[in-house]
Amino acid sequence: MKTAIWISYDLGVRGDYEGLYAFLDSLDAKECGDSAAYLKFEYDHDLVAELKATLEERVSLDRRARIYVVFPGETGKYRGRFVIGRRKRSPWSGYAGEESEEVDEVE
Repeated sequence: MKTAIWISYDLGVRGDYEGLYAFLDSLDAKECGDSAAYLKFEYDHDLVAELKATLEERVSLDRRARIYVVFPGETGKYRGRFVIGRRKRSPWSGYAGEESEEVDEVE
């Protein structure tokens, strides 16, 4: 099967962007802003597992690498998950300036 997906990537400062870009170019991916791409990926049974295996084969990844994929789920609704790495604290965390009712006490 071939399906349309979007990926977002962060390989870090020393990441293998050449390997990732060669992978994206080979699939005629379209640029979707900084570190995001739209492409059609062909797989046999498990899109996420096969995409992860392909990326690990074609791109040198270290522990800082993160790749997130948005793909159609079995119900037709789109889903998203990290295929490489995991979520970290967002850089905008704390900017909303929510008030705290927490009381600090010193004994």
